[in-house]
Amino acid sequence: MPISVALRGRHAADARGSAAWADALAVLRAADRVFSTYRPGSVISRLGRGEIALADCPPEVAEVLGIGDAARRASGGAFDVHRPDGTLDPSGVVKGWAAERAAVHLVALPETDFCLSAGGDVVCRTLDPDAAPWRIGVEDPHDTGRVAAVVPLHTGAVATSGTARRGNHVVDGRTGRPSEGVASVTVVGDSLTVVDVDATAAFALGSDGEDWLAGRGHRAVFVVPSRRD
Repeated sequence: MPISVALRGRHAADARGSAAWADALAVLRAADRVFSTYRPGSVISRLGRGEIALADCPPEVAEVLGIGDAARRASGGAFDVHRPDGTLDPSGVVKGWAAERAAVHLVALPETDFCLSAGGDVVCRTLDPDAAPWRIGVEDPHDTGRVAAVVPLHTGAVATSGTARRGNHVVDGRTGRPSEGVASVTVVGDSLTVVDVDATAAFALGSDGEDWLAGRGHRAVFVVPSRRD
């Protein structure tokens, strides 16, 4: 997935900023080695095949699976780290979780604002509350050449789950079928891990997702409905 960062401030264009960016990328690459479902030798692939036990895995595996299990319970089973065929796939947790861990290296930069985008999900920081906010575009799932909304954000996270780039890749864990009634769900909050999981869960819930999000305490929610013929 595409990864990018924007920096502004003291270390935006110096060696310390470059080092922090390199460290952030290293975190993401390490997460890919552990959690990639496309790598037969990854920890998560081996765990899913029963070749190793959870106790044999790095501690972050239990952390991610715990987040997924909490989301499964909260969504009534619509969100699930197991595919309908039983395959273990925590991708719905990992992207936001890994990006948030990577951003720790950017948070450590003094007097420097950042905006990190990982596959379209964003975590950002602005130290001066009077400074201009970052402007996060939300892609129109019906026309990827257009922006459906712009989210001004000083510090926080934005995550979108939808059909724009990968089609109906999210299914309702209760039925195994693609969700209905929504084309994308965007959630704005404090933690990228949380908003990413909740955007995916709400998308899986389909037409019930917006009401479900209303009780989750996020800063803002933006839902684009499916087209109706």
